[in-house]
Amino acid sequence: MLSKPSVKKRNMKRTLLRIWSYMAEEKGLFVLVVIMVIVSSVLSLAGPYLMGVAVDSLISGWNGSQLLTMLVWLVIIYAAQSGTVFLQGYWMIGIAQNVVFTMRNALFSHLQKLPISFFQKRQHGELMSRLTNDMENVSRTLNSAVIQIITSTLTLAGTVAVMLWLSPLLTVLTLTIVPVMFAGMKWITNRTGKYFKEQQRTLGDLNGYIEETLTGQRIVKMYSQEERVIESFEEKNAALKTSSYWAQTYSGFIPKLMNMLNNVSFAIIIGIGGILAIKEIVSIGVIVTFVTYSRQFTRPLNDLANQFNMILSAIAGADRVFQVLDEEVEGKDEGSAYEISSLKGEIVFDSVSFSYEKEVATLKNVSFHVSPGQTVAIVGPTGAGKTTIISLLTRFYDADEGAIFVDGMDITKVKRDSLRKNMAFVLQDSVLFQTNVMENIRYGRLDASDDEVVEAAKTANAHEFIMKLPRGYDTVLDAEGGGISHGQCQLLAIARAILANPALLILDEATSSIDTITEMKITDALNKLMQGRTSFVIAHRLNTIQNADSILVLKDGRIIEQGSDEELLKLSGFYADLVKTQRQKGVI
Repeated sequence: MLSKPSVKKRNMKRTLLRIWSYMAEEKGLFVLVVIMVIVSSVLSLAGPYLMGVAVDSLISGWNGSQLLTMLVWLVIIYAAQSGTVFLQGYWMIGIAQNVVFTMRNALFSHLQKLPISFFQKRQHGELMSRLTNDMENVSRTLNSAVIQIITSTLTLAGTVAVMLWLSPLLTVLTLTIVPVMFAGMKWITNRTGKYFKEQQRTLGDLNGYIEETLTGQRIVKMYSQEERVIESFEEKNAALKTSSYWAQTYSGFIPKLMNMLNNVSFAIIIGIGGILAIKEIVSIGVIVTFVTYSRQFTRPLNDLANQFNMILSAIAGADRVFQVLDEEVEGKDEGSAYEISSLKGEIVFDSVSFSYEKEVATLKNVSFHVSPGQTVAIVGPTGAGKTTIISLLTRFYDADEGAIFVDGMDITKVKRDSLRKNMAFVLQDSVLFQTNVMENIRYGRLDASDDEVVEAAKTANAHEFIMKLPRGYDTVLDAEGGGISHGQCQLLAIARAILANPALLILDEATSSIDTITEMKITDALNKLMQGRTSFVIAHRLNTIQNADSILVLKDGRIIEQGSDEELLKLSGFYADLVKTQRQKGVI
């Protein structure tokens, strides 16, 4: 139990230092902010002091011109203070936005470098929460907390110094409430930290669930799971409400505690100060100054306590951001890794074994050879390892044992980017981006001309339906492909792959869930795309792969049969049984 707080303190210190490392890039502007804060703090001390002098001088017989001069000086001081406050706030906002801009860019860039396995284990909405809510938390705190902490510290030190100079006795009496303040703040802040951290965690969890539910809304409705989804949301929302309630409740105690102690301090100064004034130990002007300073003394303490709560919330958010930034990026290429511009398409798997979890092997001693331009189909029951073969070929994962060769080169010796640039994918659920049709196709090769995009669409049998869209190639699609059918999405994906002109083509159930007429168009487009290219086809409907040069039959992570459709049917083995079963069910 004693070790836990120390760990938290180290994490807090480490997080603050990392935030400061980003702020250090703005150190020139930050120096100006600090100068303005110092000037502002000095002016805030000068005002009450001159007011006290004015009161004593009026009592001793000041004339109207002297009073007017003092009022002019007070106006100048408070106007100058307002100006410095404006400048420090203006500059600090710029610093905060630059810091958050840099951090958000760093986080987004880092996300692009993380391995696929990272995203498979996390909700997308929860990651989005780190990019938005947590970063905004840091932004709000930097905008106000940094200046407030410096200002409060300087004001506190200056106020105590001037108070001691004016009346040590009244200063000591005023400071008697400080231990009570610190004890109260410590009790409160010890409890708020964990609730602010829990608040950020539950907020991320809720965002993740919202994103997941909205993305899967069609499935929710098809299975009539609206009530269950609502119940789950209410549970997560209740968890967020509870953590937020206690975080805000405990932090809300601070201003109330400060106000109460501030009033106690005010009563001490008025009561004791009045007695001292009657005995002519201090002047009335000093009491007036002390009353003002007592407000200035407790206000910085109050501000520091409030800012501490904001900082705890920001640290909780920043810590979640840094957790992602600390994740290991996708394995770095070796210094001697090859940069390849083109491939012939020869693929060799040599005794490859792989497991996602150490206890369970996904692939076991898999070996096969694919000649350039051949089409290889991969079939087998769910979980047999079909997609894993593709994941290893694309180096989303690296094999635990054995080796994979492309054109005679071990792919671990080839730079990932250059390897993947020679590949194109057409998946079961094609991903479209929220931009127009032209740019969605051009994603396959960003330097392609408009004419090349149109030509790729014609080859993919997509041009006809594109021209019927409201704005043709300029029609903006949403991320889910709203406004076009699933089959049309597939045709756009094929056009994108044709434009990429890859050496290796990977098709993962590219014709599933498609009507017969659209399937014919897609099949024709795929045949054009596959010509002269090494192609890997993952398929469940076996009639789509009858013309493949080689079929790999996987079961329990092993290749149990291998050959052409005709050869495998003659074996009367597992593949032949699959074909027979699908024919009986009318699948083929």
